[in-house]
Amino acid sequence: MKPDTVSITTSAHGLGGLGTVCIFGTGDFGRSLGLRLLQAGYEVVFGSRDSKTSTPLEDFHPGPKVMSHAEAAKEAQVVFVAVQREHYDFLTPLIPVLQGKVLVDVSNNLKKGLYQESNAEYLSSLVPGAVVVKAFNTISAWALQSGGLDANRQVYVCGDQPDAKRAVEAIAQNLGLTALDRGSLRAARELEDLPLELFPLWRLPLGIATGLTAFFFFYLLIRDVIYAYVNDGRDISFRIMITLANKVFPIVSLVMLALCYLPGILAAFVQLYNGTKYRRFPDWLDRWMRCRKQIGLLALGCALLHVLYTCIISIRYYVQYKNNAELIGLIKENTNLTLDNAEAWATDSFFALGVLGFLMYVLLGITSIPSVGSSLNWREFRFVQSKIGFLTLMLCTGHCLLYAWNKFLKPTTYKWYTPPGSMLSLVVPCSVLVLKLIIILPCVNRPISRIRQGWERKRKSVSQQRF
Repeated sequence: MKPDTVSITTSAHGLGGLGTVCIFGTGDFGRSLGLRLLQAGYEVVFGSRDSKTSTPLEDFHPGPKVMSHAEAAKEAQVVFVAVQREHYDFLTPLIPVLQGKVLVDVSNNLKKGLYQESNAEYLSSLVPGAVVVKAFNTISAWALQSGGLDANRQVYVCGDQPDAKRAVEAIAQNLGLTALDRGSLRAARELEDLPLELFPLWRLPLGIATGLTAFFFFYLLIRDVIYAYVNDGRDISFRIMITLANKVFPIVSLVMLALCYLPGILAAFVQLYNGTKYRRFPDWLDRWMRCRKQIGLLALGCALLHVLYTCIISIRYYVQYKNNAELIGLIKENTNLTLDNAEAWATDSFFALGVLGFLMYVLLGITSIPSVGSSLNWREFRFVQSKIGFLTLMLCTGHCLLYAWNKFLKPTTYKWYTPPGSMLSLVVPCSVLVLKLIIILPCVNRPISRIRQGWERKRKSVSQQRF
């Protein structure tokens, strides 16, 4: 009997209600799933190779039965196959018993491309009289035991028979999980690859952060430490730990914050050039836009490190030594310090913009938390991430400008004819702010708004272009 012609019952012992569920496998996942099913009100039977010695849930909850595979399969309409693909051979003698049953494949592989076909498709060909549904493979045993919080609440389901999928979805919902239909059984390979992904959206942001950190670290190491040793013979290598790091992290933070908003601006110019919003963005731009959240969070992390390093500056031995030496020098020379109003204004403004910028930074990070972002409607979320985001970029850029406002024109600033790191850090943020200023101009913003509302610019036909 073919899977698409199998009739599925939905009695109390069937798929939709709280009936009996069979689990093949008494490992960690099978035990956790059985416990969760018992807590939800299901009756659970386990199919095991050695039903006499296997006691999967005695330590947690009374009630489950442990039988042979054939006996357990007769007790339920839904059978969870919680074993690895390499051990599917035991199912071959059970083909007559599994006729018309729903087999839920929960297996995963150790790496991608290990087999030509997915585990679920292989299981379907191995037991042709059963209906195979791929589900629960993205849920861990720990998530089942702890209640399936946050992202672990999602159960992806795929299969060729709608009734079977709806039955498995009903089980997932009764367990307090969220079931998402991913289509036919051909999607099983994609679902089996999901647990093998290792931070896919973090790879590009981490690569950018690592590259920027390495570049500015060695750049400032040459300008500050090596330059002082070569030209003046001074060994200030101790400044690498605090001073140099406290220059690198704010620079990386500012550049990455600008890179978080640059792809949105480029996308607007691409839409303006194409005259429509219905053409796909280039792959590199699309990938860049999808990982903006991760770029922003890494930028916030670098900003937090900058704040922590700044807080410990006053207790550093070198800073205390330098302040004491300057004070003793003034006493010996019997001179007084005069207040420089311009420097006082610049210093206070520098700290004020830094505090406000970091506050806005934290606000952006908080709204990126799923539980917080889900409480905002689209307009509120867009206002925070866009309007307040650009305000944060402006405050942080002004913070950096005030840091070296009176140093850019001094020849001594350009050691070995290289600009200071603070000057390099302003290139990308200032470019982003200028491009944003161009976009908000009425002559540019009006056509972009119309395009995003569905308007398309009419293109001349080929014959009209020739003449």
